[in-house]
Amino acid sequence: MIPIILSGGSGTRLWPLSRSLYPKQFLPLHSENTLFQDTLSRLKKLNLGDPVIVCNEEHRFIVAENIQNIGHKAQNIILEPVGKNTAPAIAAAALFAIEKNNDPILMVLPADHIIEDIAAFSVAAKIAEGLAEKGHIVTFGIKPTKAHTGYGYIEQGETIKDGAAKIVAFKEKPDIKTAEEFLKSGKYFWNSGMFCFKASNYLKELEKYQPELLKHVKDAVSKSKNDLDFNRLDKNAFEQCPNISIDYAVMEHINNGAVVVLDANWTDIGSWDFVWEIAKKDDNGNACNGDIITQDSDNNYIYSKDKLVAVIGVQNLVVIDTPDALLIANKGNAQDVKDIVTKLKADNRSEATHNKTVYRPWGQYISISEGLRHHTKHIFVNPDAKISLQKHQHRSEHWIVVKGTAKVIKGDKTFTLTENESIYLPIGVVHSLENLGNTILEIIEVQTGDYISEDDIIRLEDRYGRKTVY
Repeated sequence: MIPIILSGGSGTRLWPLSRSLYPKQFLPLHSENTLFQDTLSRLKKLNLGDPVIVCNEEHRFIVAENIQNIGHKAQNIILEPVGKNTAPAIAAAALFAIEKNNDPILMVLPADHIIEDIAAFSVAAKIAEGLAEKGHIVTFGIKPTKAHTGYGYIEQGETIKDGAAKIVAFKEKPDIKTAEEFLKSGKYFWNSGMFCFKASNYLKELEKYQPELLKHVKDAVSKSKNDLDFNRLDKNAFEQCPNISIDYAVMEHINNGAVVVLDANWTDIGSWDFVWEIAKKDDNGNACNGDIITQDSDNNYIYSKDKLVAVIGVQNLVVIDTPDALLIANKGNAQDVKDIVTKLKADNRSEATHNKTVYRPWGQYISISEGLRHHTKHIFVNPDAKISLQKHQHRSEHWIVVKGTAKVIKGDKTFTLTENESIYLPIGVVHSLENLGNTILEIIEVQTGDYISEDDIIRLEDRYGRKTVY
C-alpha cells in the first residue's frame, strides 16, 4: 500500500499555538517529534511504501524539513495552490499514484492523528487492504470510549468479515443525548477520516458522483509543474474544484463502502480539550507545559513557553500563553476557538497567520520589536543555507552577526562577517546573506523606513524557487 498523507489543515482550533503558516501538524503536541513526523514514523513500522504527501504550498519547506530531520523520504509532495478539502486533494494524489505505481492501494491518513497501538493499527490496515483488493472503499471507524460530541459517527450494518462491516450511514457531530444513544447501541463508531481503496476505484466513484471535480483535478494534474522536490498543481484549474470532503463527495453515496473497526488508542487532536485528554496530568488533573504554578486549581490545561504562569482557584480552563497572544477559555468552549481566528482574519490581524517565530526555507526569524518605522528581528540561518538575492524599495537594514560566519553580498561587493561585526544595507541596494559555517548563523537585523512589511521584497535570485516578488 502507498500512504497518502493529507497535511493541508490550518489547525484553527489550536490557536494561538497553531497558526495558518505553522499549523498543528508541525507542532510536538504528543512527543518530541511533530504530529506529522509521528505519522511518518508510524508508517515505517507498518512497512508501507514511501508516502505521497499533499500540503499547502506555503508549508512545503516545513514539510520537507520535517521529513529530512527524521531521515525519511517521500515519493511525492503535491502542493495545493488553495485548500479545497479532502476530496480534490485525494483525487490529485490518486492520479499521481496511478501514474507512478500502476493502480496501487492507497492508505489515506491525516497528518495530525495520534495512534498509540501500532499492532492493532497494523491488523486493521491488513483487513482494509484485503477489502480494498476486492473493490471496497474502506474507512476506519474508531471504537468509541465515551459519548463524544466532537466527532462524526459511522453506523455499521451487515458484517462483511471479522472486524469489518457495511456502512449504513454517516452521522454529523451529535448532541450529548444522541451521542449517548449511539454509544449504548454499539452500532456506531467515531469517523476517523482515514481511508483505504484502490486508486482507480476512488476515481471511478468520483466520475460517477463528482464528474466536474474530477475533470478539474485531472486538468490541474496535467498542467502541474515540477518545483524542486515538489509537484505544484495548476492554480487556475484547481481553483475550479468544489470545496468538498470525501465523505460528502463519495462515501455517503456508494454501495461498496465498508468500515473497519480500529481500537488502537486513536485521537484526533481537534481542540485544546482533546490535548488535555491525552496529556500527563498531576493529582488534581492539571496538564502543565512550561513554567507553571497551580494552587487550588483542577482539570486545567496550561501552556507557556517563555514566561512563568500561575493560576489560583480555577477549574476546567485552557490557558495558552505565547509571545504575542494569550488564550483563556473554558474547556467546554474549546471548539469555539476557531471563531476567534475567523474574527482575527476578518480584521486582517497577523496573529491569525503567524506568531513571533516565522519559518523560512533557509531557517527562521523571531520578531523582537516592531513599530511604524522599525522592525527588529533575530534571524537564524541554517548551515549551507542562503537568503535570496533581493532588494527593498522602502526600507534599509542593519545586520549584526552575533554567532557564526556570514557571507554578505552588498551591491557589487562581497564581505565575510564574523561575530560582533556588522554591515549597513541602504534602501534599494541588492543584497544577500549566506551561512558559511556548519552551525546555525545568528543575525540581529534592524529595519527602518517609511514602510515596514514583508511584501517589500524583490527577489532577483532564489535557490528555493520562490516568487520573484514576495
